[in-house]
Amino acid sequence: MRARRLSELVDLMQPAAVELVGDDLMAGPDVVLDNRLATPGSVFVAIPGARVDGHSFAPQAVEAGSAVVLGNHVTEADVPHLLVADTVEGLSWLGRGVVREARSRGLVSLGITGSSGKTSTKDLLAQVLEQAGPTVAPSGSQNNEIGVPLTACRVTDETRFLVSEMGSRGRGHIAWLTSLVGLDIGVVLNVGAAHVGEFGGLEQTAAAKSEIIAGLGSGGWAVLNADDAACRAMRGATSARVAWFGEADPPPDGDLHVRATDIHGNALAQCSFTLHVTHQGQTSTHAVSLQVVGRHQVSNALAAAAAAVAAGVEPGAVASALSRAMARSSWRMELTRGNNDQIILNDAYNANPDSMAAALRTTADLIRAQREVHGGARSIAVLGDMLELGEDAQRLHAQLGALAGELGIDEVVGVGDYAEVVASAARQNRASSRVATRDEAADIELGPGDVLLVKGSRGIGLELVAEAVAVRSKGEQQ
Repeated sequence: MRARRLSELVDLMQPAAVELVGDDLMAGPDVVLDNRLATPGSVFVAIPGARVDGHSFAPQAVEAGSAVVLGNHVTEADVPHLLVADTVEGLSWLGRGVVREARSRGLVSLGITGSSGKTSTKDLLAQVLEQAGPTVAPSGSQNNEIGVPLTACRVTDETRFLVSEMGSRGRGHIAWLTSLVGLDIGVVLNVGAAHVGEFGGLEQTAAAKSEIIAGLGSGGWAVLNADDAACRAMRGATSARVAWFGEADPPPDGDLHVRATDIHGNALAQCSFTLHVTHQGQTSTHAVSLQVVGRHQVSNALAAAAAAVAAGVEPGAVASALSRAMARSSWRMELTRGNNDQIILNDAYNANPDSMAAALRTTADLIRAQREVHGGARSIAVLGDMLELGEDAQRLHAQLGALAGELGIDEVVGVGDYAEVVASAARQNRASSRVATRDEAADIELGPGDVLLVKGSRGIGLELVAEAVAVRSKGEQQ
């Protein structure tokens, strides 16, 4: 946001109840939650946590330059305070006000949700939109009631596009997030088994995801996956124009259709394809060569393309930007090469049945290419628990192990409470398998051309395994 007087911030946050304690000074442009990230003039938001209370760090934030504390009580910091009953809600009202003001100037607000692929698609879309104008998008996966308004507070007078990633733990969460950023374009990537333990089933998951398009006006755009039955069923959930993306042909009835044909992958599982964009009765075709890894990234790229065209970007410019776009967020299909041509695929940020399947298929693609050079190369998958699956957890972990075996993964290493379930199912499908601790998995030694996949839910912390093996492999002599 732009710097402004505290009384202006109070007005911006209306109708929230905000009390200014102290002088009406200038603050901004930055809004921070971490005192270590404080900058001169920044607004420090003091959020109470389960282990630490942000209010305790207000003096350090002020020492680093913060000009005001947004909190629920006056702290020891010798600066003005903006007091609210709940600082998370206070941050949301600040973000809401910044976006409301920017949309009145023409800002286009886009939101993305789905069971998998949100962060990768957000990163692709941001890089496409940046070619058309100043764009604000989350760093990493800032997709909750804190991350969405914090990202929104980065919008300035020059910002043309805001991209918000929206996660959900149940009904009403996405509706709340969309109320903060007033979407013009809502994207639903897919509906899968992620978080079924929290939602209660796929039908409930679909209902929660559809909240991102329910409030769109007739001039807005709902961007939906034509290849996903649950997304196709959302057609009636919005009065907005509909943009379909996917490989389906002919597409469902809609106002814009983006699809891919002639899909080919290279030795690093990076896909090239022909992009077809049909809009206002005209179809154009464009070549795309993705830099990101995995066949599943084609669907993510199509979603980004559909959203960008809906936002007014020319299809040719979209294709060019997609071909230059790189992976921006750590631990998501992050490919590292060792000195003996090993490949370590670090996809350890999070996991659900759909993203696990995509990562395993990518690993199978990679090892086939590797064996053309290194005949004895092996594929190894370190698979951690998938959390939040509820009563379906055992069945879905067994399916994971079975898929690894069916895809020809040479060795499966299970880590976590469901490790034996995964390993046993892999063994029954002709894969070598074992159970290991995280530290034991980190001791894996890779031979020439081997491919290692490391993937699990965030709470398992398998990025440490990928990093340890990568460091060791890069330190080896040829």
